[in-house]
Amino acid sequence: MRYLLDTGVWLWSQTRPERLGRKAVRLLSSVPEGDDLFLSAASSWEISIKFHLGKLPLPESPALYVPSRLNGLRPLPITHAHALAAGELPFHHSDPFDRVLVAQARLEGMVLLTADPNFAKYDVAVLWCGP
Repeated sequence: MRYLLDTGVWLWSQTRPERLGRKAVRLLSSVPEGDDLFLSAASSWEISIKFHLGKLPLPESPALYVPSRLNGLRPLPITHAHALAAGELPFHHSDPFDRVLVAQARLEGMVLLTADPNFAKYDVAVLWCGP
């Protein structure tokens, strides 16, 4: 199975793991053989913007913080196909970063790990990670 972490789930895994549900904690702490976890470039982009706007405190710049904490997560670049698919999604969610994550999960056949109920409105496999 291939899993894509949404930005909030990844940040919680780093700073507030108690906010994650048991399934998410189990998966993130011990990835089953043959499964892969991914973090999208969209998440790095979102983290960087929010940090520089003063909306996301981090102990160091995102350029240092994110790469040093990937801990086995595989990077997922944003392609033209991802961007175009994000633009074609219904507007259940107006956040452009989240729309890219939905498009990526759909196109790449991934399960999206999230605690955002808006993702359930899309035709995408979701693993609920909230408490």
